[in-house]
Amino acid sequence: MPHDMPLLTTIALGLSVAFLCGLAASKLRLSPIVGYLIAGILVGPHTPGYIADIHIAEQLAEMGIVLLMFGVGLHFSIKDLIEVRKIALPGALVQISAATLMGLGLAHYLGWSLQAGLLFGLACSVASTVVLLRALEDHHLLHTANGRIAIGWLVVEDLVTVLTLVLLPTFAVINWDEIESGGVEWREISMSLFTALAKIGMFVAFMLLVASRVLPWLLNLVASTRSRELFTLASFAIAVGVAYGAGKIFDVSLALGAFFAGMMLRESNLSKQVAERALPFQDAFAVLFFVSVGMLFNPNIIFSNPLGVLLCVLIIMVGKSVAAFVIVTLFRYPLKTGLLVSAGLSQIGEFSFILATLGVSYGVLETEARDIILAGALITIALNPVTFFGSRLIYLFIKNHPQLRHRFDLSDDDPLAHLIEPPKGIGAPSSTASRKTILLVGASDVATYICHHLDFDQTNLIIIESNRERVESLREQGFQAIAGDAGSEETLKESSIDQAVAIIIVIPDALEIARIIAEVRRVKSDIKIIVKDRREMGTLDFIHNEIDLHVKASEEIGRRIVDYIKKMD
Repeated sequence: MPHDMPLLTTIALGLSVAFLCGLAASKLRLSPIVGYLIAGILVGPHTPGYIADIHIAEQLAEMGIVLLMFGVGLHFSIKDLIEVRKIALPGALVQISAATLMGLGLAHYLGWSLQAGLLFGLACSVASTVVLLRALEDHHLLHTANGRIAIGWLVVEDLVTVLTLVLLPTFAVINWDEIESGGVEWREISMSLFTALAKIGMFVAFMLLVASRVLPWLLNLVASTRSRELFTLASFAIAVGVAYGAGKIFDVSLALGAFFAGMMLRESNLSKQVAERALPFQDAFAVLFFVSVGMLFNPNIIFSNPLGVLLCVLIIMVGKSVAAFVIVTLFRYPLKTGLLVSAGLSQIGEFSFILATLGVSYGVLETEARDIILAGALITIALNPVTFFGSRLIYLFIKNHPQLRHRFDLSDDDPLAHLIEPPKGIGAPSSTASRKTILLVGASDVATYICHHLDFDQTNLIIIESNRERVESLREQGFQAIAGDAGSEETLKESSIDQAVAIIIVIPDALEIARIIAEVRRVKSDIKIIVKDRREMGTLDFIHNEIDLHVKASEEIGRRIVDYIKKMD
């Protein structure tokens, strides 16, 4: 009978209720995470009805943490961080510090320990990667310059979270009351920290020197068998096995072990296949993780300590968002960037749950603190779409009021204000009236070929690129370049699409190309569309009829565009 099989019952009921609640949340245009947490509350001990086995749920949650961190490591990109390091690195660190200080203030007000206040503040400072990526995708901002800054910001937050998870066991055993009273042996604390860091160092050295070679070799060996099932099993076994070994052999957290396992596999030529195979496991156990977190949440905290919940929500939605906005504007980034980053970070999610759950298990946090964090997460995730909408209203309000517009200097939000004439060596007439305007989506090496093939006496080239740093580099070289999403009507209009005769698309993502083409046709139906084909994208059959010209190689683009211009005369 089902009641004799608590593991199966917990998984079956947890996933079923999570599916229904997640579907309902999606229909209400909320993050599915809200639905998963509510599902956990419904089957948890704090609500009437069936109560799932909390001990089994906690073990499933541990598995969920392992796979979540494995996924973070597998998709962790130093390259993405380097591209936006000038703003993401200092910005995230200052924002985390500000949120942690605010969390410490709330902890002091509520009478919690210094340890609890620090961990509480850190939990309030870390935004949900899942929620932010979903919001960026919904608003078609994922591949924009501002989207990359927000993602880079998250990468820094993830690194700080990983460091916190590393030090948490040592952090938990320190007697802070004795430190405050002056009766603590600093030698013991120093030795404890040294021992913990030495174990971590040995683990990192082992992963870099041994695992970085053995794991890719093992994957290639499995891939040579051409067995999909065996490759899937290998991906799952590496994630769980390395995490378990890290805990048993090196005495470090399972989360850190899983994170490094993902990082090592990212460098493999089979990393994409690993991600595809591990994703179903990761998604399923991540759902069970959110359900288990919901089971631990006591909804009565909203009534027993409403002020604590309210202050927590204000720290997340107002405090750290304002801090992020101020930091971005101080670095002289556009108003849009500041509003997007602050809106995207005005929520907390899976890493906050991990910190809160482990904090309780190590005795650093009381259950009340965990419940306040979970309540704050539920509320802020649910309100995140409203935050994005509000940021848009704020931008339009400032843009429509000259005094505020001047104060915030929106000139950089209008990319055309920074357009400069093409390089002198290429030829640049005094007027653009007699030239044909061409839009180029994506830059990279293609811009070099364009320079050598396009006749700038006849052509006015405007490059649309999602990477802000690359845009700045193009402008320094003398190109007209704007940072934005070519699939956005606003960006297309800012790029003077109404004057353009053709648009060239050279990005590698077929689905993004399809989205951009649909928007381009909607904004200007008679524009010529040229696409650079890539083998990895397939034949693009689903948008073939919308394309006027396929170009197979970068060298062709300039020559073919010149031919098009001549035919238009």
